[in-house]
Amino acid sequence: MRIFFCGMDDVKKFSNCRVFLFTAFLLIGISAPASWGDAQNAPDEASFDHCLVVGRVVESGRTPLHKDVIEEQLISGQWTPPREGQTILGLGGAESAWTSLQAGEDGWFQDRALRRGGYAYMSYQSDCDRVMLLDASGHNQVYVNGVLRTGDRYGSGMTLLPVPLRAGRNDFLFLCSRGRLKAKLVTPHSPVLLSQRDNTLPDLVVGETTDAWAAMLVVNASSKTLKGLSIRASGNEIDPTVTAVFDILPYSIRKTAFRLRGEAPAEESETIVNVKLIRETSDRFETIDGASIELRVRRSDQSQKRTFISDIDGSVQYYALQPAILPDDAQSPPALFLTLHGASVEAIGQADAYSRKSWGHIVAPTNRRPYGFDWEDWGRMDAMEVLNRAQEALRTDPQRTYLTGHSMGGHGAWQIGAQFPDRFAAIGPSAGWISFWSYVIRRGSEEPTIMDDFLLRAAAASDTLRLSRNYLHHGVYILHGDADDNVPVSEARDMREHLQAFHRDLDGHEEPGAGHWWDRSDEPGADCVDWRPMFDFFARHRIPRDCEIREIEFSTANPGVSSRSHWLTILAQIHPLQTSTVHVHFDPGMRRFVGNTENVAWLALDLNHVDKNAALQVELDGDVISGIVCSAEDPVLHLKREEDRWTVADRPDSWQKGPHRYGPFKQAFRHRMVFVYGTQGDPEENAWALAKARLDAEEFWYRGNGSIDVIPDAEFEADRYPDRNIILYGGADANGAWSSLLAESPVQVRKGAIQLGGRVLNGEDLCCLFVRPRPGSDFASVAVVSGNGLKGMRLTDRLPYFVSGVGYPDCIVMGSDALTHGSEGVRAAGFFGLDWSVESGEFVWKN
Repeated sequence: MRIFFCGMDDVKKFSNCRVFLFTAFLLIGISAPASWGDAQNAPDEASFDHCLVVGRVVESGRTPLHKDVIEEQLISGQWTPPREGQTILGLGGAESAWTSLQAGEDGWFQDRALRRGGYAYMSYQSDCDRVMLLDASGHNQVYVNGVLRTGDRYGSGMTLLPVPLRAGRNDFLFLCSRGRLKAKLVTPHSPVLLSQRDNTLPDLVVGETTDAWAAMLVVNASSKTLKGLSIRASGNEIDPTVTAVFDILPYSIRKTAFRLRGEAPAEESETIVNVKLIRETSDRFETIDGASIELRVRRSDQSQKRTFISDIDGSVQYYALQPAILPDDAQSPPALFLTLHGASVEAIGQADAYSRKSWGHIVAPTNRRPYGFDWEDWGRMDAMEVLNRAQEALRTDPQRTYLTGHSMGGHGAWQIGAQFPDRFAAIGPSAGWISFWSYVIRRGSEEPTIMDDFLLRAAAASDTLRLSRNYLHHGVYILHGDADDNVPVSEARDMREHLQAFHRDLDGHEEPGAGHWWDRSDEPGADCVDWRPMFDFFARHRIPRDCEIREIEFSTANPGVSSRSHWLTILAQIHPLQTSTVHVHFDPGMRRFVGNTENVAWLALDLNHVDKNAALQVELDGDVISGIVCSAEDPVLHLKREEDRWTVADRPDSWQKGPHRYGPFKQAFRHRMVFVYGTQGDPEENAWALAKARLDAEEFWYRGNGSIDVIPDAEFEADRYPDRNIILYGGADANGAWSSLLAESPVQVRKGAIQLGGRVLNGEDLCCLFVRPRPGSDFASVAVVSGNGLKGMRLTDRLPYFVSGVGYPDCIVMGSDALTHGSEGVRAAGFFGLDWSVESGEFVWKN
């Protein structure tokens, strides 16, 4: 028998590897002992069947700021528990009353008050301190005795959160937006346990040696951080393999990776893998909990799930493959069709909606979840990570790569096709919406302020139409049903009309009488995605090689998201996150580049396709630079705009802003980020830092199938986490890692004051988010989530920086009045300059 051991380094290698004193509104009361030994006398579960609800108190959406009168009371300590009939002065001065609500026979609370910003209040009576598991669904988030925890907004049933309860009344305040809620408390059978509610599993393939990753939830229902655990996996097709488990916070859950190794399966079937959570002692393995999982064994010609360790956060993700039907004597590499699923759809379901192709593989990434990130932010990163991995693993032809998707995935095809135009020969959005502004976000009646417009710049990459001329790089096929009641056909028609003004390689089809999902034929595959004329259109396109390119027109909203097309790279902007465009012609006979730019401070031309034996000339915006010698050792020409003139420049220093590290704030949540919570403040500040780091890890798990390393500041050592992004929770006074990472930062957050460049903002209710380059790394960043007092710290709790389409600039400071007055509560917001200074950047200040 072979036993494999996989340590932390193996995973890293593959990653490159408060209590509020609510007065009684008692809905349910059950007595039970607190100790684990007496757990048999505790209730197995206790369902909530009554609650108080109130609506119309939250104004939120896909925006960086929200209004919430109850949250404002919570963070200021003015909240008191509701009574039936009690009124609250809501937004706009309208009164809303708390009303009693009874759960239905199925356990679900349903009421209009729980739609778009309503609250439900419940309480549970315990005769002693204990830990139970909160099993709730339908809510965005929940305050448990004043501590905010993640929710299950999509009703997936994944969440099972350990919550410490105190003797007496325990209070649950659920924030809801989808009209229904279900909740119960469950007694854990052990302080530490495995949960199969959210497995990520590979398929095994007949004839292929198994070396894959899987992941499942580990629940820590104890008061201590779990350290030194491992997962042992074994089965008929799997050799015993032991994988080390990263630390897991108290009262927390973590999606935990483990490795599967074994000989090649012989036939299509299902196979059982026994998974044990173990602790190794001096002479034996102690089993803490166990589970059995079922894996599919697929033939090589069947659709299959392939797992990998993500470079974003070190978590286990998968993509689905519908393999091509390739002849044994194929003379050329196969094509690759990257297909993006719609909301609520699994990637394997997306792949199964296609028939097998004779000339290319169907590859479906996950968007990190069925809802995920709308194929923006981390969803976009996932798509491109999968594309790169699949191209390498499947050895596809890079010149024959195509992009398509349905519904939300159709939007993803528009978005990703615009961001990375040189990666695809053609795109084919089906039933796709253009952008959040065309489909989701409704403009308010109030005139936006300068601050509103400035904050919107942080989400500029979401504005698809800004980048629409990038579609000139490839063919576009638009597919839609003209009776679609989900995504209106006007989205397709508007984009077609927009593109017809300048695009000459445009085709498409509207299916008469078809709704959102349709299939008119008896052949394999669903016509609304597997549309034969669209694939025929794809077959007529390929990506030209760089040496074949004579003209490039390329735009970007953020070089940190998208910077390159073929031999042209936009390295930096004059005005951050405003659209930057370069239009350049190359004449190989004259050895001359001629073009114009808009909002470009620094660009690069890759000259690998250019003859090195004679000098070049570059003419940009009327500035002529002659006698440029192309170096074979460094064939990249860097050009910088200084004093309104273009000059040849050296390669920019890595500490400057560039595609490798550009901001804004949300870009810090990648490069296998580590959350570091402060322990150097007072007890309340330390409790907040731990709870907020845990909340963010839970939120990224729920939204993005993530798995984040969360550690206290005392355990942070720069050498242990090289080139990884660091997220600090707490300010300079409260987080011990601050001095080693941010001593030279122009932003300093301390009790009572926030220094931002040469200005000092005073108060105790200010929160601050910002991002900086990490010292000693050529590409990693440090981000901060903090406040200048406990009230300011709590103000960060519900900032929606994990919501797609929501942007925050490099730095933002706001007060608690933002919860009632929106952007009027923002004290300062801005983008650092190319040298990461405040002075050379662009900031807006509240007068």
